[in-house]
Amino acid sequence: MRRIAITAATFAVVLAVAFGCSSDTRAEAAPLKQIWRDGSGQAAALVSVPGGASLAPLVKAVKPAVVNVSTTTVMKNPHARVNPHGDGEEGAPDFFQFFGPRQPREFKGQSLGSGFIINADGYVLTNNHVVQNATDIKVVLADAREFAAKVVGRDPSTDVALLKLEKASGLPTVALGDSDQLEQGDFVMALGSPFGFRESVTFGVVSAKDRTLNSGNPFDDFIQTDAAINQGNSGGPLFNLKGEVVGINTAIISPQIGQGLGFAVPINLAKQVVPQLLATGKVARGYLGVSVSDLTPDLAQGFGVAAGTKGALVQNVLPGSPAAKAGARAGDIVVAVNGKAVEGSSQLTRTVSAVRPGGKLTLTVLRKGKRQELAATVATRPDEDKIAGGTEEETPGEKPAKKDEKLGVRVQPLTPELARELRVPADAGVVVVGVTEDGPADKAGIRRGDLVLEVNLQPVSGVDELAAAVKKLKAGEVVNLRIRRGSQSIFVPIRIGGEAPAKK
Repeated sequence: MRRIAITAATFAVVLAVAFGCSSDTRAEAAPLKQIWRDGSGQAAALVSVPGGASLAPLVKAVKPAVVNVSTTTVMKNPHARVNPHGDGEEGAPDFFQFFGPRQPREFKGQSLGSGFIINADGYVLTNNHVVQNATDIKVVLADAREFAAKVVGRDPSTDVALLKLEKASGLPTVALGDSDQLEQGDFVMALGSPFGFRESVTFGVVSAKDRTLNSGNPFDDFIQTDAAINQGNSGGPLFNLKGEVVGINTAIISPQIGQGLGFAVPINLAKQVVPQLLATGKVARGYLGVSVSDLTPDLAQGFGVAAGTKGALVQNVLPGSPAAKAGARAGDIVVAVNGKAVEGSSQLTRTVSAVRPGGKLTLTVLRKGKRQELAATVATRPDEDKIAGGTEEETPGEKPAKKDEKLGVRVQPLTPELARELRVPADAGVVVVGVTEDGPADKAGIRRGDLVLEVNLQPVSGVDELAAAVKKLKAGEVVNLRIRRGSQSIFVPIRIGGEAPAKK
């Protein structure tokens, strides 16, 4: 079970294990397109729990398909002592024998998780972090039958893994529901092996949906529940009261910080990735080549769009990318994809990623207040570390500058020397060389060394252009500066206000 410490906003992966699947397993699965049973239209095969009744009938119906996943991982011992002459080499003294007994160079780690059978031939869904780096996987059913398992495919981005039990057939299965139909307050039940206590049942409600865990993963989209989830529940099913799986139990808040905060991957998200895991063992996602952020009220005001407008603000467009070819620009506000409204940046990323590479989509954008439609053909999403790019701050030397009172910054022209130092075109903007302490720019996060490229989508090539653009603004109004910091360009909203002494 992944445990989240809120203060650090990071994951502590308690059950960290994974295994790379053989090509034989994937070849066997490749012809299959859908190996699960949907609950919709099959209500007669499921269990309905009347209000106030016991959950026992539901537990009895679904428990046979819920499994215990036990993994073994071989790890290197960082404290092992090595005989430089080789172990057991004749005539070679062990110089380390005088410093205590030698420790093994490798040791085996054991961990437990949960899963559930989605196909009678032995396909099991669980979490990626349950089987990551595992050398051996054993699955135990509720009736005590044991099977060796191989990883068919896994997807770290959604923390979903698909296993295949060896020599299995005729196994009990669960039906997969529709997590999009879940509502806050709906009753749910978790079933799994917390701390190794197999077939444990907990009950609660859907506390919230569409949760992110501040992990930096754009695919975070969790169901939050107060049904108790603990170490060992990872990979187990979250059921609705019809006996349909609506989530994969995945993470908990650190018990030292909070209780009753469990998180599950929506089953509809798993349904999207399983066909690709079957075919290739991994997931290929769509990619536009833009960096985006949420449209905050201040940014919306600065761009002159109506209050309450939802969407994703395009901060940068990668040259030569699908977005660039479609005509997207920095400052565009994406409000819909294929006619479906976009609420924010994470939703846009997930929507585009769900499109198979080579697929087409239509972006509806607001550009300077006017709606436009852009047709794009998506490419294959690169690894996250290739997308991130560098953000190292660069600071120019002290040079003559001009102070802007309304923004609370001192700026200077971008000289050829500074342009070379910052590795940007000589006419790219003006450089911030001083920031007024507690002034508008300081409060907005502007730093010394930032390069101001645009003011409210108007390019800035000199300090006079910046001053002229800001001069007409009144206290309380918002101006959107597009700045370059290191290798990244972002929009920063600044609310015009007072001033204080400038930093040196």
